[in-house]
Amino acid sequence: MAEKLAPEKRHSFVHNGQTVFEWDQTLDEVNMYINLPPNVQAKQFYCKIQSKHVELGIKGNPPYLNHDLTCPVKTDSSFWTKEDDVMHITLTKRDKGQTWASPIVGEGQLDPYATDIEQKRLMLQRFQEENPGFDFSQAQFTGNCPDPRTFMGGIGSG
Repeated sequence: MAEKLAPEKRHSFVHNGQTVFEWDQTLDEVNMYINLPPNVQAKQFYCKIQSKHVELGIKGNPPYLNHDLTCPVKTDSSFWTKEDDVMHITLTKRDKGQTWASPIVGEGQLDPYATDIEQKRLMLQRFQEENPGFDFSQAQFTGNCPDPRTFMGGIGSG
């Protein structure tokens, strides 16, 4: 049932008409997807993930991204992979349940309405995780949604 509450679509950060990256999030992670140039070997790419910063690119060239992250991440469980021509960066949130408006500070921020939708989806994911026998996929909030990170004493370390 948890997959029913997974992100329905990726958000896109577009600059000058070109998609810089796409991203989505769960209670635990923020995932970034970057289309890579064809015919470049995986060993030529690099990605350095720090607690509040990410840098990536092709070795020997200026970085493609070199930005601060919106929120801190756990570096020991954050990683990147390359599949086909897409770099997938998995950032493990330091504060589980925190709603990110964008992975990168000041770039591609969600508008307040989209951020509210994300927060509601994460809150339902939290309910689903804490009550696995129930299906929250059709649940709705009326009014303001509580913060999934702090609601009713916060998220357990489960």
